[in-house]
Amino acid sequence: MYENRQPLKPVFNRVGQRNPQVELLLSMPLFKRMAREQVTVLLRRMTSRNWRQGTIIVGRDETSTGLHIVVQGNAKRVLFGDNGREIILDVLGPGQVFGEIALLDGQPELCNVVADSDCRVLVLTRAVFMELLSQEPAVTAVILSHLVQRLRKVTDTVGDLALYDVGARLTRCLVRLAKEKGEYQDDGILIKKRPTQQDLANMVGTCRETVSRALSAMAKKGIVVSRGRSLLLTWALVEGPRRAA
Repeated sequence: MYENRQPLKPVFNRVGQRNPQVELLLSMPLFKRMAREQVTVLLRRMTSRNWRQGTIIVGRDETSTGLHIVVQGNAKRVLFGDNGREIILDVLGPGQVFGEIALLDGQPELCNVVADSDCRVLVLTRAVFMELLSQEPAVTAVILSHLVQRLRKVTDTVGDLALYDVGARLTRCLVRLAKEKGEYQDDGILIKKRPTQQDLANMVGTCRETVSRALSAMAKKGIVVSRGRSLLLTWALVEGPRRAA
């Protein structure tokens, strides 16, 4: 599954030049407190990799090669079962990172990270990453906050799989996606690029057919509305889990 790997490409930019990658890094909590010149120099110490959709970027139990930052496209954290099924733990877009846990403890990766579309990823080696942590205390605080958020998300995923039926799991999954990535509107929250039914099935631990039936039932109730490739979650659906909590 690694035949689509492309060679590492050094990233060279003139200090002070407007660069989309510098702007992206500066917009991230991890680097936003650093000066533009610092981030530009740091970018020079990163390498760039392009990955085709479906390629494993990092395999479970592999030794981490560095802190990975998604620049273009999407990647997903996935666990594969022996029976061929998979559970999607998270979908990562531009500005989001992975590989940080294995960097910190020196242990193998906990899950697979797969290119969910053709994507580009910046890689910061462990040596440079640890140097950054020692020089920038604010970065350490952000990393700790990020790890706590990941722990909360994994706890929610495990709880959903153990405690809720498929319909409730799908509802909670959609609401989380909407709040994390959606666009707030008067009549609800719009997920502009909704996951495929298979991806949703992999997120909630069921089959695509079950997700299809559940979405159809929600549409008949008027609590979800399809808009091309987008999906609107009405306020009745979004606020329902909160009222029931």
